[in-house]
Parts: sequence; structure tokens; C-alpha cells
Amino acid sequence: MTAGRHATEGHGTLFLVPVALGDTPWPGFLPAQAQAVAAGLNHFVVESARAARAHLKQLDYPHPLRDTDIRELPADAAKAHDAAFDALLAPALEGRDVGLMSDAGCPAVADPGARLVARAHARGIRVVPLVGPSSILLGLMGSGLNGQSFAFHGYLPVNEIERDKALRALEDESRKLGRTQIFIETPYRNERMFDALLKTLKPETRLCIACELNTASESILTRHLREWKQTQRPALAKRPCLFLLLG
Repeated sequence: MTAGRHATEGHGTLFLVPVALGDTPWPGFLPAQAQAVAAGLNHFVVESARAARAHLKQLDYPHPLRDTDIRELPADAAKAHDAAFDALLAPALEGRDVGLMSDAGCPAVADPGARLVARAHARGIRVVPLVGPSSILLGLMGSGLNGQSFAFHGYLPVNEIERDKALRALEDESRKLGRTQIFIETPYRNERMFDALLKTLKPETRLCIACELNTASESILTRHLREWKQTQRPALAKRPCLFLLLG
């Protein structure tokens, strides 16, 4: 697989390029073949141009960044018109390969880049996902919870009443369906989320807290709620964390 391998109808290929979840160097999370593909691209669509340039510098990107075509996704990708994505895909429509990058982890998974991928399919552009780190899958893999049936819910409501209601609903669905429920929280609200989980969930429910995945500071702990209440609080403040529960 190379960046010059084109799709049909004279279109380029949209490569989905994973990036680090933390400060892990590229060789620590991306296979050499995928690194070579990323290094061979001159056109990128990204969540944030600043973050993308930092990631490319870590890759030892061989091309001058000032000459690299880096375009940002719309601020509200969910509401953007198809024409906005067609403009971002213009190089691919003209036969050149394009890389899609998120700010962290795998693009287009719980990420605004999904709209670009959908539009690429609609326009007949070949889409090639490259292997790399996904916090959702890494957390699920390390949790010991059900990996056959799971759902990712993103952020839960900020309002305490609505948040606790959502937690009870997720726990109830998890118990009925045997489904692992996965969600995230803004790092500075992790402690409050942990308190809400202790207060809201049943003692027999299992909870995994996976923090700073794929970094030197990684921690993954799974316990029943009754055990979480009896052990020392985990260090959660200002750490990117994933919460997984199974009732």
C-alpha cells in the first residue's frame, strides 16, 4: 500500500491516518508501512491545523509544512453542507491522495471526520483506514468487559440530574442486554463523574476507568462498584479518561 495507489475513475485515495493519543512517538503506535503512507502525502484534512502540524513534525515529515496543503474540517461538521466536504476533497477528486487526521487517535471514530468519509464514499473516492490507536477499542480490550456487544455514548449531560438519569439508563440497558457502555468526560470533570458513578450505580455493576491510554502514564482498572467504594480513589484530575460499565 502506497500513497500513490489510486482509486477508480481517476480519483485519489482518502487515507485515514491515526495519530498519537498522547506523546507516544509514531513508531510506538503506527506500523512502518502506515508511517510511510502518511509521510508520502501532501494534502491533509484535519480537525485542527495546529495539532496536525505538531503530529507531522513528530513523524519527521519530509516535506516543508509551509508547502503542505492542510485544510480544517468545518467547525460544526454535523451541520455543514456537502459542498463544504466536496471542497475539502477537491485534491482527491483531481487524482491526488489525501490524509484525514484527528487531533488524537483514529479519525472518523467518535470524530467529526466521519462526515468527510461519508462524502468520499458518495463521490466514489477510495477510502483506506490505516491501523492505529483508538482509545475506545484499547479501553474495551483492557477492561475485561463484554467486547461482543458495546456502545459508545460520547459525553453524558453536564447537568447533574440529567447525568445521573443517563447513568441509570445506561446501567439498566447494560444489565438487560449484556452490553458494555462506554463514555468520556472532560478531564477537569472526571472527579465529579467518579463521585456520580459511586452514588448512582448498583454495587454489583462493574466499572472500568482507563486513563491516558497508549502513553507511559496509562492506567486501566476494573472493579465492582462495591470495591471502588472500598479502595483508594484513582488519580483522575486532568487526565484523559474513558469510563466503561457493565451491569
